[in-house]
Amino acid sequence: MNTKLISIAQNFQLEGEIKEVTNLGEGFINDTFIIKTVAGRPNYILQRKNKRIFSPIPAMMDNIQKVCLHIKKKVEKAGGNPMREAMTIIPALDGKLYFLDEEDEYWAVCLFIDDTIAYNAAETPELATAGGKGIGKFQSLVADLKEPLVNILPGFHDIRYRFKQWDAVLAKDPVGRKAEVPEEISWIESRRDEMLDFYQLVENGTIPTRISHNDTKINNILFDKQGEVLCVIDLDTVLSSTVLNDFGDAIRFYTNTGLEDDLNLDNVSMDMKIFEAFTKGYLEEAKSFLTEKELEYLAFSAKYITYEQVLRFLMDYIDGDNYYKTKSKEHNLVRTRAQYKLLTSIEEQFEQMNRTVKKFC
Repeated sequence: MNTKLISIAQNFQLEGEIKEVTNLGEGFINDTFIIKTVAGRPNYILQRKNKRIFSPIPAMMDNIQKVCLHIKKKVEKAGGNPMREAMTIIPALDGKLYFLDEEDEYWAVCLFIDDTIAYNAAETPELATAGGKGIGKFQSLVADLKEPLVNILPGFHDIRYRFKQWDAVLAKDPVGRKAEVPEEISWIESRRDEMLDFYQLVENGTIPTRISHNDTKINNILFDKQGEVLCVIDLDTVLSSTVLNDFGDAIRFYTNTGLEDDLNLDNVSMDMKIFEAFTKGYLEEAKSFLTEKELEYLAFSAKYITYEQVLRFLMDYIDGDNYYKTKSKEHNLVRTRAQYKLLTSIEEQFEQMNRTVKKFC
């Protein structure tokens, strides 16, 4: 039994005696554990928050709490179950939303929602529709949240910021890789103006800023045993930004027929059936609050987010692999090429994507 984890868990306002604390999955960012208590008492999720990515952690936890409490009020008003249809943050013994251990690591606890189903991929159009409803429902619930959130990820999905990083890396060329990838660099440069034109609409408010999730993988949605959306989880990345980022990243994730680092580019494309299914579910929940300009650029957001990921993988390769974990010297370049293949597939089907959005508006 891990006595250290139990000792940490005991610093939170838990109901019941702790039976065990065990590892739960292999997260890329946070370390996640499940706290099991004696029979009849709730179980909990314990996480060590990654302070190297999220800063400051106390502000991040305040963001999460604001969102959770807002959703709970909306769910309760609608006659739902706020304990199952929203995350519940468990405070530490001192009332804070986190515990700071002697090694200056931040820990947080939330209630474990039992009798739920989570999926790792949207393998059918029906599941993609459900995923779209989940993200749209989350955005709809927080659309009227007026309390400001702290930006704990500066520059996230800000293409102007990314270009500043990109230009600096190209000028420095720290490990001498720039000469190896002239074609790949041209992919980025040939679309620079198009991406900046879009982002200017966000900067000047033509496309509004709202509460967005920013990590819209389907495994961040919990479903009940009947397949209905319960709630969206993993709220570390909630920010005030355009909600188009959520849609675009979901399309990048849901519709890719290959892997993010697929060596066989023939495997990689955007599945139009999955796009249509996700869009249908999303707009069932979200079209009531989206503006005409947001709807106009909904399909474009998939191009924008996928392009940004191509840029970031290639930039990290040229910079010497300092950001993303890699399995080989070429790993970031492999990722770059696979994501670019997805981008070109999106571009080839872009007009059909726009027609699909209009069909469900």
